[in-house]
Amino acid sequence: MRSSNPVFSRRGFSRGTGYAGFDAPPQAGGPAANPYAGANPYAGSNPYATQTPQYAPQYTPQTRPMTMDDVVTRTGLTLGTVVVGATVGWLFLTGQLAFAIGAGLAATVLGFIQSFLRKPVPALILGYAALEGVFLGALSGYLNGLPKMNGAPMQAVLGTMAVFVAVLIAYKTRIIRVTERFTRFVLIAALGFVLLSLVNVLFMVFGGGDGLGFRSGGLGILFGVVGIVLGAAFLAMDFKQVEDGVAYGAPREESWLAAFGLTLTLVWIYWEMLRLISILRD
Repeated sequence: MRSSNPVFSRRGFSRGTGYAGFDAPPQAGGPAANPYAGANPYAGSNPYATQTPQYAPQYTPQTRPMTMDDVVTRTGLTLGTVVVGATVGWLFLTGQLAFAIGAGLAATVLGFIQSFLRKPVPALILGYAALEGVFLGALSGYLNGLPKMNGAPMQAVLGTMAVFVAVLIAYKTRIIRVTERFTRFVLIAALGFVLLSLVNVLFMVFGGGDGLGFRSGGLGILFGVVGIVLGAAFLAMDFKQVEDGVAYGAPREESWLAAFGLTLTLVWIYWEMLRLISILRD
C-alpha cells in the first residue's frame, strides 16, 4: 500500500476492534471514494486468507492476524524508545549538537532502509526510534537552555499530544473522512512543502541569512502552521491504514509498520510544533 507519510514510504493498515473508538463502521464513501477499496493488498485476493482445496491437507497459519492491541503495544514500545533516547540526548548531549545531528542522520538512514524493505525489521524500527530520540532530545535540551526558548520543548510535546487527540476524535466521529481525494490532495501538498523546505535550506546554505524567509516572521509562522496541519492530515491517514489492516487480516508483524508510521508522523508534528513556537518566541 502506498505511503501516507511525508518523509518515508511504507505499507498501511487499519480497522480496529474495540480500541480507542476504531470499532466504528468504516468511513463512508464506498469503493469509488475509498482509496484502499479494491486496491487494498489484503482485500479481494487476500494473500493471508486460507484457502483449502477439497481433499488437500489442512494448513495452520504460522501467525495470527494483526489486532488493534498489537498496534497499540508496538506503538507504545517504539514511542517509549524515542522517549528514552530523548532523555539521554537531553541529559548528556545538549552541548554536543554535532553528535546529535549525526544521530539524526543515522536515524534517517535507518528509516529509509526500513521503508524499502518488504517486511518490518523490529531492530531497524527501534534503532530509528532510539537515534531519532537522541537527536530530538539533544536539540530540545539545547533550545530549552536559551533564554527565549525555556519551556518551549514541553509546549511542543503538549501541542503534539493535543493534535493527536483532536485528530483521533475527529476521525472517530467521522468529521475527517480519508477519501481518495483527501489522500491525493495531502500527498501533493506535502510534496510541495518538502520541496519548498529543501529550496529554503539551499538558499540558507549558499546565500546566507534566512533563505526564502520560511523560518521567521509572518511567512515562517504560516509555513509552520501548514506543516502542523499536514502532520494532522497524515495522522488521520495513518489511522485509516491501521483500520484497514486489521479489517483485512494483515499478519501480526505488520503492526510494527503501523507503529513505525505513527512514530514518524508524531515526530514530524513535534518538530513543526517546536519550530513554530521558536518563531513565535523570537
